[in-house]
Amino acid sequence: MDRKQCCVKLSVQPSRGLMDEKFIVLVQNALPGSQLTIRALHQCEDGHSWEAFGHYTADTTGTINVSEDPSIRGTYSGVEQMGLLWSLRPIPGSKPGLRMRKKNIQTPMEVTISVYQGHQTEGFADLVPLSGVVVERWYMAPGVRRIPVTEGGLTAALFLPLGPGPFPGLLDLYGLGGELVEYRAALLASHGFASMAIDYLTSKFTIETGKMVDRQYFETAYRVLQQHPQVCKSRIAMIGLSFGTSITLKMAIYSEIIKLSAAVCISGTHVQPVDGSVEEILRFPYKNVGKTRFSEKDEVICRDLMLPIPTDPSLKADIKEMMAQAGNSHLLTVLSYPNAGHLIEPPYTPHTRSSNFRPAGMPEKVMCLWGGQTVEHSRAQEDAWKKILVFLRENLYGDRNPTLFSHL
Repeated sequence: MDRKQCCVKLSVQPSRGLMDEKFIVLVQNALPGSQLTIRALHQCEDGHSWEAFGHYTADTTGTINVSEDPSIRGTYSGVEQMGLLWSLRPIPGSKPGLRMRKKNIQTPMEVTISVYQGHQTEGFADLVPLSGVVVERWYMAPGVRRIPVTEGGLTAALFLPLGPGPFPGLLDLYGLGGELVEYRAALLASHGFASMAIDYLTSKFTIETGKMVDRQYFETAYRVLQQHPQVCKSRIAMIGLSFGTSITLKMAIYSEIIKLSAAVCISGTHVQPVDGSVEEILRFPYKNVGKTRFSEKDEVICRDLMLPIPTDPSLKADIKEMMAQAGNSHLLTVLSYPNAGHLIEPPYTPHTRSSNFRPAGMPEKVMCLWGGQTVEHSRAQEDAWKKILVFLRENLYGDRNPTLFSHL
């Protein structure tokens, strides 16, 4: 190894930041024109390791700036400032069907970024890096508080921004997997919204009673959020992903208690039984489960699980047409992202094309195809998040009329 290569300097700024905050990766003091590999390595809380890497060539000053210089190849190519995060994938030899999800949001996601001599694609464990740094990506900004919520049989966590408030409120719902998913609510609180993540399929209420929750459960969550002294009770929204979209729309339309200022619906369906119970809405798509399609890798196609498969083409329902017929087109914004997958998460979350999935209450896991192409999906996550934050600020902090936002 050349003596100068031993003096290679690697820096990442900021080394500690929010998950949706960009960083700058800079390599200095390398040999001009040398070939280098920059790699990111992350070990999840479940013990599985993920990696991403790009192949670079140092310029005439021995510098590589990932924000400006292209990766020739790797898990991403071209100029991709955050490619070392969004292209993370399980290391070779990992078991199939992994999905990266932060469970303990009170600790950071730690990523080790290293630089290696040459253009490497494998065997990193046996290589000695020229330099390396550990960076922290947080879902909770400094000062954000997490408060467990168990009132009225709820299984929830409220995240309050730094400051006295009052803050606009958000109810945050994920999909059929159940459990309490907190990272999006924590990140929303980091942007100034009092956000309550809710488990509604595997909740304490369900465990103790053996019954599925219904409208009253969400109305209880709404009241708890509304009555908190640091929440502005007249400015509350809901955000849902996948099946959470169906619940969000049900509450917005049929509840006499829940009065939303806005609704954000991600990768879900608006087609459901008129004023149906949660159980009826849950079972509705499964009426046509026999028609579910499989990929060439025997993966269940997620779209068929989420959306009804009508036998009569005339039953197709388009939310744009429905809103237009009701004279409410001005209340609807639809974003569409070709080649994005189902799981549109906060920005720089690695794309999961397929993963092991067990819907709440089901005895067995299936390999579910969520779809999407990595680059297009990552672009969609970044763009959608920016627009969601703008939308929520306008409708919860501004003085506009209540609006329905649907991202399908």
